[in-house]
Amino acid sequence: QVQIVESGGGLVEPGGSLRLSCAVSGFTWDDYPIAWFRQGPGKEREGVSCISSSDGSSGDKIYYGDSVKGRFTISRDNLSKRHYLQMNSLKPEDTAIYYCVKGTLFACHGRSGGSTDPFDVEEYDVWGQGTQVTVSS
Repeated sequence: QVQIVESGGGLVEPGGSLRLSCAVSGFTWDDYPIAWFRQGPGKEREGVSCISSSDGSSGDKIYYGDSVKGRFTISRDNLSKRHYLQMNSLKPEDTAIYYCVKGTLFACHGRSGGSTDPFDVEEYDVWGQGTQVTVSS
């Protein structure tokens, strides 16, 4: 059974940092693209960051949403077999539920012929339950 579990959310003051973790089961953890999406109160869901699979054919492809560029960093760790989202310089508008999501092989521009949007939800097929991030003083 494919399962995704996020952790690391919490309450942080503006300017602070958090690191979200994504653990998967039911498939090889780095065989597929992984993305982080978020949905804030009263806002539409948006893509935060994605990283392509580690098949080594053309190197990692990494994308960030405009609102988080320069502040957030996506990564994967071969030792822990997890993906991470390091979030720095957090702002109140970053408050949201953050979801770790498994992509199809086309997601995050992983294969040619896919969507021009690396965060096209049609190319993501398994969602975690989400972890709450609240940025407030």
